[in-house]
Amino acid sequence: MDIQALRAFEDNYIWLLRDGHRAVVVDPGDEAPVLQYLAGQDASLAAILLTHHHGDHTGGVAGLLARKQVPVFGPAGESIAGITHPLGEGDTVVLPGSQDRLQVMEVPGHTRGHIAYYGFFKGQGALFCGDTLFGCGCGRLFEGTADQMWTSLAKLAALPGDTLAYCAHEYTQSNVRFALAVEPGNAALLARAAQVAELRAANLPTVPFTLKEELETNPFLRSGQPDVAAAAERHCGTRLPGANAVFAVLREWKNTFR
Repeated sequence: MDIQALRAFEDNYIWLLRDGHRAVVVDPGDEAPVLQYLAGQDASLAAILLTHHHGDHTGGVAGLLARKQVPVFGPAGESIAGITHPLGEGDTVVLPGSQDRLQVMEVPGHTRGHIAYYGFFKGQGALFCGDTLFGCGCGRLFEGTADQMWTSLAKLAALPGDTLAYCAHEYTQSNVRFALAVEPGNAALLARAAQVAELRAANLPTVPFTLKEELETNPFLRSGQPDVAAAAERHCGTRLPGANAVFAVLREWKNTFR
């Protein structure tokens, strides 16, 4: 499987997994870039994978199915039109026409039923995490709780550090600005900020990124670190009892950060 990014809307990524002439798409919020790719690259749609119900992730499903009926995998805990294979924690997706497999992880927080997909392609771990984890950030809590999101992020962070995370939005540069407000002295973060600025100046993607990078620079994954906890306590003006409480303060802080 080769993994390619199709850009949609202002900052969305639709991930396309290609094996020969077969293509699997992850979170097609818009069918147009997918159809354009398939027509231009002699590829045929084999399946659709969905992480959650938001329209910028599912809006292209009906248009794709109108042209070809394929399996649609998605979260069992959410109501999404077109899903043929509802999935939950521990389920396995065997990609059609391939021996490649993806493990399903339930990661609520951004939405109540959000799932992620984890597998190996050419010996490299790959995580399709939707809007749960972003480069140097995490998703807003639209439906779930801070405790749920903290647990979900900890689950993702426990995967091997060389895992490449394929999130659904190009948010890294704005997330880095917030991370620097939390940890201005983090050397790894300062280096990442320079790298991200260079990539974005050239209109190049900052995704995918490794989980190791996130553990070194993402304040939400670093909520248990003393410097991050101290910054959160200064922001809210009170002592915080643990990493989950630090995470909750960071998420609220990020909501209003400019």
